[in-house]
Amino acid sequence: MINFAVLAAGSIAGKMSHAVSGLKEINKYAVASRSLERAEQFAAEWGYTKAYGSYEEMLGDAEVELVYVASPHSHHYEHTKMCLEAGKHVLVEKAFTVNAGQAEELVALAREKNLLLVEAMWTRFLPARQMIDDLLAQGTIGEITSLTANLGYSMRHKERLIKPELAGGALLDVGVYPIQFALMTIKEKVVKITSDAVLSPEGIDYTNSVTLTFESGKMAMLHSSMLSLTDREGVIYGEKGSIRVHNINNCEGIDVYDGNGNKIKEIAVPPQINGYEYEVLACAEAIQKGEIECLQMPHEETLRGMRILDTIRGQWGMKYPGE
Repeated sequence: MINFAVLAAGSIAGKMSHAVSGLKEINKYAVASRSLERAEQFAAEWGYTKAYGSYEEMLGDAEVELVYVASPHSHHYEHTKMCLEAGKHVLVEKAFTVNAGQAEELVALAREKNLLLVEAMWTRFLPARQMIDDLLAQGTIGEITSLTANLGYSMRHKERLIKPELAGGALLDVGVYPIQFALMTIKEKVVKITSDAVLSPEGIDYTNSVTLTFESGKMAMLHSSMLSLTDREGVIYGEKGSIRVHNINNCEGIDVYDGNGNKIKEIAVPPQINGYEYEVLACAEAIQKGEIECLQMPHEETLRGMRILDTIRGQWGMKYPGE
């Protein structure tokens, strides 16, 4: 059993805590917040053994094994580095860091210290991902030609998304999912990236479009937004048909169509706690095996994703404070 700890007691930490509550492999050991009162409330609500009023104090606890970094992604670099330097394995909420330079430094540090470091890109760990891969491997729709994917919610009221100093904007919050959907599906080198965005008065992206062109000529047309709810669908087009994924953020079902647009198969996804459990279980397994990365989200894929995000932001001229 792994002694699990949460760094930053916000809403996403609550979702993760709900997930691990149903896992016999995980011991909900500690939570840390900048406010001891908040940490104690969170620990009582979710059943953690210990509560700490500072991150440093929790990281000084020798019993802590795996830390889930749940702070805003503007702070992931700082907090993840603290965890690694304290000798802790780390699961970092997405986006992994603000930019690729920070990500490269953290990966190098994890490798130096022989510690597990994983980006919590949960869609890579969900059972639906393997189901999609199996359909493609079986040649169900033939050779992939292109795909589309989108993800958007009405979120312009959320402080962490509208402030540049918190690395706000749609891209790093929801835009990562269409991009990862494309990278997971078309496992080739990206040779061209074109993009555009509508920026807020503060200079962060409200909505964006991204096109990735892959080495073989396959294309992925992607969209994300913080202004409105989209249908959240991903469609993979092939020479013999298509696969429609309902909700790329947490797959709710998969439909397969033939080359004439007729639905030929409906595939249900397995029941889950809330989907967060799979990435934690993968981390626990990797720790037990002495591995420093998870097969589902290896370091090189995290770094590739961050470099793509950097390129996209560079095309918009969108920089965060301190960069």
